[in-house]
Amino acid sequence: MSADRMDVLIVGAGPVGLFLANECARRGLSFRIVEKNSGQSEHSKALAIFPRTLEIFDMAGVSGPFLEVANRCTSAHIVTHDRSLALMHFEPEGTPYSFIAMVPQNVTERLLVEVLQQRGAEVEYDTAFVSAEQQEDAVTATLSRKGETTAVRVSFVVGCDGAHSQVRKALNLTLEGGEYADSFLLADVDTNQTLPADQLQLCPSEFGPLAIFPMSATRRRIVATIDQQEGETPSLDLVRRLLVQRAPHGIEALALHWSSYFRIHHRHAPKLQEGRMMIAGDAAHIHSPFGGQGMNTGLHDVWNLAWKLDLFLRGQGNQQLLNSYSSERLPVIRSVIETTDRLTKVMGTPNKFAQLLRNTVLPMLSHVVPFQHAFVQRLSELGIAYADSPIVEGPGKRYFDNTLRGGKGIASRFLLFVNESDTTARQSGTQLCDDLPEIVELRTFAHPGMALVRPDGYEAYATHHAAKAADVESIRSLLAQQTDL
Repeated sequence: MSADRMDVLIVGAGPVGLFLANECARRGLSFRIVEKNSGQSEHSKALAIFPRTLEIFDMAGVSGPFLEVANRCTSAHIVTHDRSLALMHFEPEGTPYSFIAMVPQNVTERLLVEVLQQRGAEVEYDTAFVSAEQQEDAVTATLSRKGETTAVRVSFVVGCDGAHSQVRKALNLTLEGGEYADSFLLADVDTNQTLPADQLQLCPSEFGPLAIFPMSATRRRIVATIDQQEGETPSLDLVRRLLVQRAPHGIEALALHWSSYFRIHHRHAPKLQEGRMMIAGDAAHIHSPFGGQGMNTGLHDVWNLAWKLDLFLRGQGNQQLLNSYSSERLPVIRSVIETTDRLTKVMGTPNKFAQLLRNTVLPMLSHVVPFQHAFVQRLSELGIAYADSPIVEGPGKRYFDNTLRGGKGIASRFLLFVNESDTTARQSGTQLCDDLPEIVELRTFAHPGMALVRPDGYEAYATHHAAKAADVESIRSLLAQQTDL
């Protein structure tokens, strides 16, 4: 980094921007995070935090506060107004987080701000991004604060500034896709305790889909489509009518804490970066709230990006490494949009034959082990992989063990795991790490073979047979493609 500029300007202090700021702080990068509003959101909005996101929070050293406040959800009940279709137990294997953590977005933001402050940084409120001019090795961004504009020179700009992103507009990128015909309703309500506190309900209906997320034993988030809005914000009476019409028998809404109408799209940007400017989260993709994937996908965006910026800024990563942000994340984003769109349409189809087919097939499928596994892997986001990435050889699956946890287990270096009993592999691995000490660290595991784990906990290379010299050379070649060392 040049002495006259910061490493990263982060635009937007929602969960995605705050998490990126925390990652910059953890990695020792210089940064500013600006937010046009005068403070953090007071509304709960996004709610569910899935197992892979909790693993990521763990690796980043921020999971502790979330585990203290989360309501833990361990099953999903697909249930019509009067019939149970499927009860899916949420029991993903190989993770310490076999639950969905229900944490309101305003709490998520507060916790991330508190950790950021502990790391010595603050959000700059009332500060808006206006425009940017890219040079070959930097970006000059114009910011506005209380009517006064200033120019700042930074190495990178990352737009985490939501669906109406000014950074995305500055890049002349549009969100491609479609819009749902119906409006959506969100409402946080106090309820009786008829429904289990550790279970979410997905309620298909010919009137439109409805979902119930447990924030606690007595408070729930209601998400539903509606044909027509009533008033400026949804009333308790409207929520009660929707529950009577679509929800399982017995649930009662006793009081309304917050509610909102909104229109939703299923769209994404055609690319996530242009030169030294990137977008992430809602600035890059918008999708149905059924499935609760939106915020999690945005958090995964910046987790994928942060280590690449880190290596590049340290002079250890090259342009191909930077370009892989867009090429890796876009297929994941498309998959999430397709899944949530399909779920929304299946749950709310008005077609009588489609309803009959759904209500007949789902109970049978829910008892099929491969279907259960696929459901849990997709919902938990543990199944995300980067098989088609230009910087990965092989399936690119997630890797997670206790050595990666706590905020210090994995940071700016690739981890080369070799079998602890394979002397030859250890010697070859030691030589590689000695040759590239700034980007590779040697560790051992009990599994046969060898694995190169990226700084985001995904395998860049893995073999399950006894390691050979050719494996080490493949790893060396793979690293050479994305580094300047």
